[in-house]
Amino acid sequence: MRRGTHTGIAATAALAMVALLPGTVGVASADDVPAYEMAPGATPITGKPGTDEAPRLEPGLHTDHIERNEKKFYEVKLDAKSSTYFSVVAAPRPGTKVEQYKDRLTVKVQDASGNTCSAERSQSFHAGGTAYPIGDYASRDIGGAGTQCKAAGLYYVVVTREGSPTSGPAAWPIELGYAQEPPVKGTVPTAPGTDGSRTTTPAPRDDTDKRPVRGGTGFNDAGRVDTGVWRDRIMPGETRFYRVPVTWGQRLNLTADLPNAAKPGTTRFVADALGLNVFNPARGVVISDNFVMYEGQGAQAKEFTAPVDYGNRFGITESAKAMRFPGWYYLEVTLNAEARSYFPKGADLTLRVDVKGAAKAGPTYAGPAPRFTDTDPDGGMAPDSQEAESGTLRVVAYGGIGTGVALLTGLGAWTLVARRKAAGAAAVPGASGAAGRLPYEAQQPTQPRPPQQGGGGQQFGPPQG
Repeated sequence: MRRGTHTGIAATAALAMVALLPGTVGVASADDVPAYEMAPGATPITGKPGTDEAPRLEPGLHTDHIERNEKKFYEVKLDAKSSTYFSVVAAPRPGTKVEQYKDRLTVKVQDASGNTCSAERSQSFHAGGTAYPIGDYASRDIGGAGTQCKAAGLYYVVVTREGSPTSGPAAWPIELGYAQEPPVKGTVPTAPGTDGSRTTTPAPRDDTDKRPVRGGTGFNDAGRVDTGVWRDRIMPGETRFYRVPVTWGQRLNLTADLPNAAKPGTTRFVADALGLNVFNPARGVVISDNFVMYEGQGAQAKEFTAPVDYGNRFGITESAKAMRFPGWYYLEVTLNAEARSYFPKGADLTLRVDVKGAAKAGPTYAGPAPRFTDTDPDGGMAPDSQEAESGTLRVVAYGGIGTGVALLTGLGAWTLVARRKAAGAAAVPGASGAAGRLPYEAQQPTQPRPPQQGGGGQQFGPPQG
């Protein structure tokens, strides 16, 4: 029996059992929303409250946690040639109580004398009380005017969490990244004449063919997309990540769509219902407060970035300055938990991605820079075959949220039928004895996508494959 047939039978059986259950069948809750997946090769580290005991950060990814109103220090040893980017992602568990604007994460880099090397970067929540991953980077830049923080030596990364006394008291897991950018050969490019911030946003793509994709829980398992229209599912209170390759001269025209509400009679207004945020290859924010309201008639969150240009780092607007190098750009889509009144079983999500502009030659780095040059190592952008084939089971999972008993019962019924078929087949000469085996995808319909990032704490880049 082919895999697609197995999947169809399992889905039909599970849906039939779900339909028999009374009450709030299929209603999503915070327990149904997957948490942020840390990089499997990340190195655990524990930041300290002062510089005297600060642990040493090395290039790569690290994991820690931070309490409410806590400040943590990490030591780094820098050369006098490379620009460095220190990212931090805070990932409170879904359902954690957060206060909009009041719960905040800040990161900065300072020298041994306590002087801040560049402007500190601070991010807060913009979806009411919905918790979702927030983050940004602080940098030590080589190039440009001034001499501060250009010398080799010891520096400190400082991470601070500010919190409201009425928000959840639990510690937040954090993921710290340390990425290096070597200098460029020859003349350093200057800021472009225009950063594109005043350019009229073009219409979104309107392809009729919607390709399936499965968004990840964070940067480490982000779903791969390219130019086109993509479809996924998202639960209230959930955040999904996607990644797209962008090179010198190109820019992103993005739209995330929610459909009209399928539940008639609901008139509740949900402010900041759908968010579409963008991060650069070093996990720096391009845009982080791009949320739109929803009141049942569909919604679109849009973003049109500046073109990728090395000289953007010397520009004025922060969103354009973040478009400073090529590589994987990350899209973060969040559905406010209050949207449950419209989408109790989850919502269809349409992602319209348009990589605009012709690729052009950029500056040449004087050393290895895989994070900022190797955007498509395996030459293909189609979703993995497992992702494409998992669509039916994903519908079952969303349709039966909170009804695991029904799903297991449905799958159990299918297994019983399959075993009986296997027993019958065994009595027939030449019949395969494997007819009763449940395929791996059906055995584990909610199994998360396997981590794609290579092991080892030094790995800091997009998922491979």
